[in-house]
Amino acid sequence: MNVEANMPSFTARRGAAASTAAAESEEAVALLYQVHAAPMIRLAVVMLDDRAAAEDVVQDAFCALYRRFGSLAKPDRALQYVRSSVLNGCRSELRSRKRRARRAASALSPNVAPAEHEVLIGEEHRQVLEALRRLPDRQREALILRFYVDLPEPEVARAMGISQGTVKSTTSRALAALARLLGEDR
Repeated sequence: MNVEANMPSFTARRGAAASTAAAESEEAVALLYQVHAAPMIRLAVVMLDDRAAAEDVVQDAFCALYRRFGSLAKPDRALQYVRSSVLNGCRSELRSRKRRARRAASALSPNVAPAEHEVLIGEEHRQVLEALRRLPDRQREALILRFYVDLPEPEVARAMGISQGTVKSTTSRALAALARLLGEDR
């Protein structure tokens, strides 16, 4: 039996299998993107208060998913992977902003939203968002994931990398702090 004669057909089958897997990965990630990109962008916008940065973070998360899709241990949990990746990207962006602000040795002036934005969300929503942005990062993330994204506590815990009990206590403290902040503003 000539092993070398069989080699090209094995290589061709292997290449075809890799091509099929790549096509399946591309299709799965494209479907996830179509269905979940907008909610992920909204999540990132609330975290970052910057639409362009939010879109960049979400795009990076989906690109990372595409690159790693074939090696995911649990492909059915790809949405959780993307959500965690978006949160991590937001955290990185926020840390980067803080570093830039320290280097500049000046406080960042509050972002002024465009007039259309102010009209759309209304004064009450603006006050809540401002108070939410004043919370510590972890408390803000817990509230956004729990009430804005409407995730159950176990998924919030997985997304943040903390225990479910910590989610409960962090959420409770965040709600109390939010109430105090909103009381201060009135």
